[in-house]
Amino acid sequence: MADAASQVLLGSGLTILSQPLMYVKVLIQVGYEPLPPTIGRNIFGRQVCQLPGLFCYAQHIASIDGKRGLFTGLTPRLCSGVLGTVVHGKVLQHYQECDKVEETGSGNVQKEVSSSFDRVIKETTREMMARSAATLITHPFHVITLRSMVQFIGRESKYCGLCDSIVTIYREEGILGFFAGLIPRLLGDIISLWLCNSLAYLVNTYALDSGVSTMNEMKSYSQAVTGFFASMLTYPFVLVSNLMAVNNCGFDNLLGRSRAGFQTQIFLNLNPARFPLQRTAGLEEAFG
Repeated sequence: MADAASQVLLGSGLTILSQPLMYVKVLIQVGYEPLPPTIGRNIFGRQVCQLPGLFCYAQHIASIDGKRGLFTGLTPRLCSGVLGTVVHGKVLQHYQECDKVEETGSGNVQKEVSSSFDRVIKETTREMMARSAATLITHPFHVITLRSMVQFIGRESKYCGLCDSIVTIYREEGILGFFAGLIPRLLGDIISLWLCNSLAYLVNTYALDSGVSTMNEMKSYSQAVTGFFASMLTYPFVLVSNLMAVNNCGFDNLLGRSRAGFQTQIFLNLNPARFPLQRTAGLEEAFG
């Protein structure tokens, strides 16, 4: 019980601290680029046009809504985090109780020692079930969080309170509205989990020397690196899920306000280093 409470408190603290960056990331994902490109240098030292960073966008939001505005959508996100932690822990606890029942029922019958690979498969499967259950139950709060953030683009107030947002989604879209974008999010979580654990198993088994004194630390580092790599590969699923969650949700001004951002991103992607510096002023006038 104490472990669950500590996990909830730690997760809530990290959620509060990361909320401003999460807010900016979501706005960028839907194509909102209110600030003009600036002159910078790439890794080769060549002058190029580049979009401002996360902190510049955070300052832009704070200049409009104040510092408190950076925490828009925090309440449903906290609810999602707390509920997800509880559900995840309950599912894993259920599996542990099943193991105890099997051990008690087997009595003195000696069980075969399973290989490390079989153990990885078993643990990953259980973790997948726990995460999927948590994602399924908390996805409505995730949808409300995204929509309350994205409405900043059109300066709308359709999804302000948690209860009002629930009523609005149910009235306009029904039950299915709470699960918009669920499938790609589930797929991304599952693929990321299996990639992470499989790569970590391969690295720990075949790349690391078991005789090293810092073996446990090396394994923890390899788990973190493979987790980061798996998250990079499955990021498109996260992006598609977020866009599906805010698509056709009744925002009148979303498309027009975001179109300039999409055009800016496409233009810079096609011309990352060949963009003439003398045309910067024209670009600022077009997309500013």
